[in-house]
Amino acid sequence: MKSSRSQRISSLNLNGIRSAVSKGLDAWLREHAMPDWLCVQELKAADADMVPALRTLGGMKGVFHHAAKPGYSGVGLYYRHEPDDVRIGFGSAEFDAEGRYVEARYRLHDGTRLALLSVYFPSGSSSDERQAAKFRFLDAFEAHMHELRSQGEVILCGDVNIAHKEIDLKNWKGNLKNSGFLPEERAWMTRLIDELGWVDVFRALNPAPDHYTWWSNRGQARAKNVGWRIDYHLATPRMAALARRGSESIDTAVRFSDHAPLSIDYELAF
Repeated sequence: MKSSRSQRISSLNLNGIRSAVSKGLDAWLREHAMPDWLCVQELKAADADMVPALRTLGGMKGVFHHAAKPGYSGVGLYYRHEPDDVRIGFGSAEFDAEGRYVEARYRLHDGTRLALLSVYFPSGSSSDERQAAKFRFLDAFEAHMHELRSQGEVILCGDVNIAHKEIDLKNWKGNLKNSGFLPEERAWMTRLIDELGWVDVFRALNPAPDHYTWWSNRGQARAKNVGWRIDYHLATPRMAALARRGSESIDTAVRFSDHAPLSIDYELAF
C-alpha cells in the first residue's frame, strides 16, 4: 500500500552506542525524534556486545557493520521499513575492516530504486598516516558513489569528517591546515556537489550560518557554539528534491555524544 506521509531520516555519531543509550537515546527516539530510519556511526562495540537493547532502538530493528579492531568505529542503520536488501561494506578490504558502511535497499511506490546509506568517513586528525588513509578512502568511496548512482537513487547519511565551506565551522581561519578543513578535502566535497551533482541536503534547505553538528570536548566549545558541521545528508538530486523544507533539524538540546542528531523529512512513497 502506498504511504504518502513524510519519512524522517536521522543521523548521529554516537561516540559509543552503549554510552549513548545510557544517556537516554532510546527514549528520545520513541518520544521526541520518532524517525523512520536512524543512521548511526562510531558504535565502538563488537557484535558480541550488541545485546537486544542495542540491536533495536526506538522500536526499530538495526543492521550493523563492526570494525575488526575492538572498541573502534562501526556503523549501524535502524529502520521501520523492512529493506529489500542489506549490504555490509562497500568492497574495500582496507576500509571494510574498519566497519564504515551499511546500505539498505528499497523500491519506492513508483518503482524507483533507493539506496539508503550509513557511512563513517575516516578522521585524519590523529596522524599523517591516518590523513593519508582518509585520502585513500575518499578516492575509493567516490568510485563507489559513481556505481551507486548508476543503479538508482541514493541518500547517504553520516559523519563525513569534512567541513565543506567557511560557513560550516566557527573558527575557519584557525583550521585551514587542519584535517577536516584541508583544501584537498574541501575540493573533494566541491567536486562531489558542483561537478558530480550530489546535493548537501541540509545546506540546500538552510543557508544560515552557525549550524554545527560536532563540538570539541575542550574548553566551552559546545556552550559557545564553536563547532563544525561535519555530519551530512548527501543525496541524488531527485531524492534531495523530496526533502521537506522546514523539517531540517540539528537537535542541540540533547547530548548523547559530542555530535548532535541531524534529521530531515523526505516525501518518500512506499
